[in-house]
Amino acid sequence: MTSDEPDISLLPMEGLRTSDIVDAMGRRHRHRCHILDLVSPTPDRILFGPAVTISFAPSCNERLPVDRFNFASAFDEAVGADGRGKVLVLASNGYPDTSLGGGTKLSRLDHRGLTGLLADGRLRDFDQLAGYSFTARCRGETTRWGGGDVTPFEADRPVVFDRVLIMPGDLIYADSSGAVVIPAAESDAVVTLAREIAGHEANVLERIADEEGAHH
Repeated sequence: MTSDEPDISLLPMEGLRTSDIVDAMGRRHRHRCHILDLVSPTPDRILFGPAVTISFAPSCNERLPVDRFNFASAFDEAVGADGRGKVLVLASNGYPDTSLGGGTKLSRLDHRGLTGLLADGRLRDFDQLAGYSFTARCRGETTRWGGGDVTPFEADRPVVFDRVLIMPGDLIYADSSGAVVIPAAESDAVVTLAREIAGHEANVLERIADEEGAHH
């Protein structure tokens, strides 16, 4: 971790929902920060950590030879030797129904200690992925290999995921309702505001319960 990166272990995330963070982001920004319609082999797990990115492009052996453009090379460039706590973001660039990986290829995340995977495409082998320590969220499960359609192209670059800009180092938070992207430099302020919003909603809920109870 560099001096510019937040220490996410100090962020009070417990009990927060994606919707709380989206509300907090909405009060500070006008841009879209939420991602919907994600599925997971382990839907009850929370996904949280700084993003590292791989961007895919349409496969073309002439322009993108596999000996240079492949998942192993892109993964090494994006993640480095130590992936502990990181979230790998896979940007399909217009191929949301194509497989971006499966249980064998994605075992690299488990070996290198990543905490999560966010894929703007489908994944294979949900039963295998469920046994890994990282949390995966994607567009759905598939059975067909996607290497003939897309190829890992660039790593450690800004990507767009469902109209949301994700910069390397941005924080990704996701639960069963969806995901939200938090600019790294604003993590403290956003999380603090999200906790205030969650606390206010809890107070309103309690007040409504008291008011309704008085009518019975």
